[in-house]
Amino acid sequence: MSAAETTGESLRVRHEGGAAFLAIDRPDALNALDWATKQALLAALRDAAADETVRAVAITGRGRAFCVGEDLRELRGAYQSGRAPELGETLERHYGPIVRLLAEMPKPTVAMVNGVAAGAGASLALACDLRLASSAASFKLAFSGVGLVPDAGATWNLPRLVGLSSALRMALLDDAVKAEEALALGLVSRVFPAEEFERLAAGTVSAIAAGPTLAHASAKALLRAGLQTDLAGALDAEAAAQRAAGQTKDHLEGVTAFVEKRAPRFQGA
Repeated sequence: MSAAETTGESLRVRHEGGAAFLAIDRPDALNALDWATKQALLAALRDAAADETVRAVAITGRGRAFCVGEDLRELRGAYQSGRAPELGETLERHYGPIVRLLAEMPKPTVAMVNGVAAGAGASLALACDLRLASSAASFKLAFSGVGLVPDAGATWNLPRLVGLSSALRMALLDDAVKAEEALALGLVSRVFPAEEFERLAAGTVSAIAAGPTLAHASAKALLRAGLQTDLAGALDAEAAAQRAAGQTKDHLEGVTAFVEKRAPRFQGA
């Protein structure tokens, strides 16, 4: 399938091979999230979640950063006048819906972390199902440096990924975690050389998109739900999901391809 790209003022959306690639396009601001960019990102994620032709969703940043989080320059006027801005509003209006979409949409979501991911930018990466990192990537919560607490789902996602001790270290000591350490901690799934990152990471996303979409969706839902259920509940949920997966065309294709000793051609149905 050929690529189709739409370009907004701060977000580029490209569809290729069943995958939607969303690139934050504010490189001069290290892809900091202003109001318009948050609106565009939320709208693009909603579109991707509803589009049946999209079988995987990836977020990345243009230039040398993935995303450094909230663009505090938009709040400069309030700070200079001595007023404390209402930070909860943007969490409820933008970050909360974005994080929930990434976690709950029935298709894999991938953060292609090409550079620094800081603040809510790190939270954005943490909210995805997988994180693919450039060797030049790093993660830094950065909230304590401005007297704030980690948000946009970071306090929920981070300890589940790296454990409580490492999460507390990142939050309280404000350590930056570079790509290789992130891989060792389980914070990222794979690390690719910086000079080949875009090609290799996009290829990985495309391979995911070519997989059994309904089975991926069920696996994602089961694994996330399993964090909050007991073994009996997980076993019941697995049985129900497996009954449904066993009736899909992709299951029949997978078994047929296995018997015929060839690669499966999944259709996402």
